[in-house]
Amino acid sequence: MNTRTTRPTDEPDSGARPTHHTGHSVTLGGTVAKIAALGLTTALAVWAALPLIGQQQWGWLALEAGLLALVYYVYLQKRHVPLKYLVPGTLLLAAFQILPVVLTVATATTNYGEGHRLDKDGAVQATIAAGLQRDPDSPTYLYSVGEDAGGPTLLLTDPAEESYWAGDETGLTELDASELTVDGQGRVTESPGYRVWDTDEVNQRIDEIEALAVPVGDGGINVQGFTAFEGTSTRTYDASCDCITDSATGTVWTADDDRGAFYDEDGNRALAGWKVSVGLSNFTKVFTDESVRDPFLRVFVWNLAFAVASVALTFALGLACAMALNKPDLKGTKIYRAILILPYAMPAFAMFLVWSQMFNSEYGLINNMFGMDVNWLAGTWTARFMVLFVNLWLGFPYMFLISLGALQALPSDSLEAAKIDGATGFRAFRSITLPLLLVSLTPLLISSFAFNFNNVNAILLTTGGHPIGVGDQVGGTDLLISYTYRLAFTGTNPDYGFASAVSVFIFLIVATMSAAMFRLTVKQEEVFQ
Repeated sequence: MNTRTTRPTDEPDSGARPTHHTGHSVTLGGTVAKIAALGLTTALAVWAALPLIGQQQWGWLALEAGLLALVYYVYLQKRHVPLKYLVPGTLLLAAFQILPVVLTVATATTNYGEGHRLDKDGAVQATIAAGLQRDPDSPTYLYSVGEDAGGPTLLLTDPAEESYWAGDETGLTELDASELTVDGQGRVTESPGYRVWDTDEVNQRIDEIEALAVPVGDGGINVQGFTAFEGTSTRTYDASCDCITDSATGTVWTADDDRGAFYDEDGNRALAGWKVSVGLSNFTKVFTDESVRDPFLRVFVWNLAFAVASVALTFALGLACAMALNKPDLKGTKIYRAILILPYAMPAFAMFLVWSQMFNSEYGLINNMFGMDVNWLAGTWTARFMVLFVNLWLGFPYMFLISLGALQALPSDSLEAAKIDGATGFRAFRSITLPLLLVSLTPLLISSFAFNFNNVNAILLTTGGHPIGVGDQVGGTDLLISYTYRLAFTGTNPDYGFASAVSVFIFLIVATMSAAMFRLTVKQEEVFQ
């Protein structure tokens, strides 16, 4: 006889799926967040694509489109869950780490620098514009520089007519005065569709501005100083011979595509050149050009000594202070620790500036306090002592903190066993304490070495690389990074290509040394395992 047990109606069915309204709301929130994130990503992609289209950078545009497609592919489906976490980190790594390295290496293979910042068409226009002669009674314009997707544009003000114009290589376009913002002199400071450059950017990119020749009738508008004027150029470009002829002087400049400039028959170069590939010449220059090799090697030796000395001195002083305060029965420990870490808590750039004034030869505290008359920046070794001393004062608190933490984490049984075996005092420190400390602290010491190898603030804000001889590009306290900074951004002929090559050398040097030291660390850990 078959019997059927009937479940009471008020008993829930174990097979039924209860509805969770909370889970539904979370899913809805996640969907909204995903839509918002993808919408923001798309908006950023469109914003970045506009200047690429304007500059006809189709390769970069294709790369951006591919990355956007990858983002949509990953986040619009339920599969590939690990990729949803890996993609953002990977893209940020590529954008902020890999891409700058690739661009630096690419720049290092070019002649990019003063006089070689433009492309060839821009160099032709700049050379022709340099021969522009002002027409009699031609109007004078006030100008500012605006930038849109098409590049820099002159925003011109005609004071006589009280009119405003946008001028580029295609000609003039009148601007609506009601939509503009101008300063007290009448220069345009804000204009719809343009990002107006500030004074610093105008000064830094003055060669691009002077290369802008706005065609007007048979002549053009060119920039000179703080004004723009209308005139006619005496120079013409002939594509058949790839040359520029000045009708006023009879000079003919012929293009040299290997060197990226126009040269006359005497080898004199025209003012503007263009960026070309120079292969590995910027790298080989370090080894083959004596005027470059000797300063580079001299800076490298001092750079290595500075990094090693900074780490060794700060670690020795920091460890000594940590061992002195690593006593449970010591009174006032918190006060001592607060005093010791005070330099570490202060802004480093401000402290560098303060110390540079304390070492001033005329009114500095150091000379006045000790009754000395030392010009610290005049001698190479006095300037180097100054830099190392200031770096010691700023660096030892960090070493004190990590050494104190490592000391307190040491296994007490090993120390007790050493005491039983008769190892006390300096012998115990040398044979037991220091090796155990180095096992945990060596990675931090390596990172400190890498930091100090490129510690440009310690140089630029204290000695500025001095002493520097007249006409020299290298100072007695220059590191490779400050030497690179001087090559790229100071002096009369900044050379970005060679500076990029030196940057690559710095990367390879630090990476090689760090890898070697990490290998030693692994061997050291194996000994104590």
